Amino acid sequence: MVGLGVVLAAMNSLFYLAIHQLPLGTVGAIEFLGPIGLAAVGVRSIRNFAALAVAICGVAVLTDVRFEGAPLGYVFAFANCALFALYIVLGHRISGRGGIDRLGLSMLIAMVAALPVGIREAAPAFLDIRLLAAGIGVGVSSSVIPYVADQLAMARLPRATFAILLSILPATATAIGFLVLRQIPTIAELFGIGLVIVGVALHRAKES
Repeated sequence: MVGLGVVLAAMNSLFYLAIHQLPLGTVGAIEFLGPIGLAAVGVRSIRNFAALAVAICGVAVLTDVRFEGAPLGYVFAFANCALFALYIVLGHRISGRGGIDRLGLSMLIAMVAALPVGIREAAPAFLDIRLLAAGIGVGVSSSVIPYVADQLAMARLPRATFAILLSILPATATAIGFLVLRQIPTIAELFGIGLVIVGVALHRAKES
C-alpha cells in the first residue's frame, strides 16, 4: 500500500506535467504502452495476440511522436507510462475483498508523498473558493472515481485482460481533448482510435 501510494503521487504529477506540454490524446497513447506490455505477458492465444497487435498499431498511429516539439513533455509522458504499468501490478495485489479500503489508505499516502512537492503551488487555492472547488472536482473525477472503478474491475478480471481493456484510453483521451480542450483530431488519429477499439473487441478474457 505504501508503494502504491508513492506510485500514485508520482504518476499523477507526471501526467499533469506531460499534458501541460503535449496533447491529451498523445499522452494517453504513450501511457497505454505500459499496460499493453503487461497484456502481452498474459497473451496465450492467437486471437489475443492479434488483438494486441491491432491495438499497438492504433496506439502508434495516435502517438505520432515528434520529439523535437516538446522533448521534456515526452520524458514526463514515458515516465508516467512506466508508473502506470506499476500501478496496475500493485493495484491487482491489493484488489479483492477490502481492496477499496486499501486503496483509500494508499491515496492518503499519495497525498503525504505529493505534499512537499505541490504544497507551495497549491496554497493559493485554499484562499479561492473557485480554485478549491475545481481542485476537489479534479481529485474526485480523475482519482477517486476511476481508481475505485479500477479496483472493482481488477477484483474480477485477470491482469492481462484488464490491461488490454485499458487500450481504450488513447481513444477516450482524444475524445475528451476534443470536447473539453478543443484539440481537434486528424483523420489519422481517428483511424488510430478505430484500431484501438477493434483491438479491444478482438480480445478474449478466457480461451475456449
